[in-house]
Amino acid sequence: MVSDDRPSKLTLSAVAQEVGVSVPTVSKVVNGRADVAQGTRTRVLEALQRTGYKTPLQRKGKPVQRTVEAVFDSLNSAYNMEILNGVMEQANLSGMEVVLSVTGLQAPPSLGPEERAQRMIDEGRSGMIVVTSAFGATQLEAFQRRQIPIVVIDPLNPPPSNLFSVGASNWAGGKAAAMHLLELGHRRIAFIGGPDTAECSQARLHGYMAALMAEGITVEHEYVSAGKFRPENGAAAFKALLALEDPPTAIFAGSDSIALGVLAEARRQDVRIPEEMSLVGFDGTYQAEESIPPLTSVSQPLQEIGRSALNFILRQMQGEEIDSRRVELATHLVVRESTAPPRATALR
Repeated sequence: MVSDDRPSKLTLSAVAQEVGVSVPTVSKVVNGRADVAQGTRTRVLEALQRTGYKTPLQRKGKPVQRTVEAVFDSLNSAYNMEILNGVMEQANLSGMEVVLSVTGLQAPPSLGPEERAQRMIDEGRSGMIVVTSAFGATQLEAFQRRQIPIVVIDPLNPPPSNLFSVGASNWAGGKAAAMHLLELGHRRIAFIGGPDTAECSQARLHGYMAALMAEGITVEHEYVSAGKFRPENGAAAFKALLALEDPPTAIFAGSDSIALGVLAEARRQDVRIPEEMSLVGFDGTYQAEESIPPLTSVSQPLQEIGRSALNFILRQMQGEEIDSRRVELATHLVVRESTAPPRATALR
């Protein structure tokens, strides 16, 4: 029999002795303090994992919960609510609890990355789903070092390549939107996107560009803009497009929220859609069906994306070997009443 000389109840002192540092230094690392050299921090974290050290809260025998934290930038969009519905539906089927965090409503974080990651363990969180929220690499790395399962959905900043992610076929959806407008006869087609740093928005832009270039159409820089996935972005960009010497006859909006802003501003400017300007959105939310006119939109399987994200968490919890770290679900174009062939007298 192979003996195990490690103490049955490890202490900070044992971990400090293992690394060759002081007990206060180990305590600082455990509590997420920033005043520890990175090399020392890394060695302490490795020792904590290697020795199996548990924090006082963990040693109290607090039962491990089947709880996942879902992080959103806001909940005031149909897109986020449909994702959440999918997460909640799958959580109910799987016996999981869901805790919500809304970054847009919170004050600047008082906890450092290491401290927040450790608190997730102490509070019994099983994993985290990050939706359209900017999450720093330092925070993500702190979670990964503690083997906390994380899945990102349409992040606002590029995630590390080794992180699990779920999304839609954004490039194909962008191309389908532009192809629809081209098939109707439009040649001056604008794109109003989300943030430049958002990979989903960039993929939609590149799909749009590929469709136009395949038809020999130059993508005019004044026809392309970026901003937030919010109606005010659509309204501001639409006003700028109308001011051009040759305004577009059609717009591809990078989200339904942006498209709704275009619709609202079009009414203020007495521009008729689709008679004078065609409009395509992206997401396929209930808002697209209920808008006036009903919005042609690239539909994402939003609830399925939420369900898939939670399944990714469950599979990581169970220690499964997962071949692919990216799940990409198909989009499809839903044609409604906001698109039509261009008229010879449209705008100018």
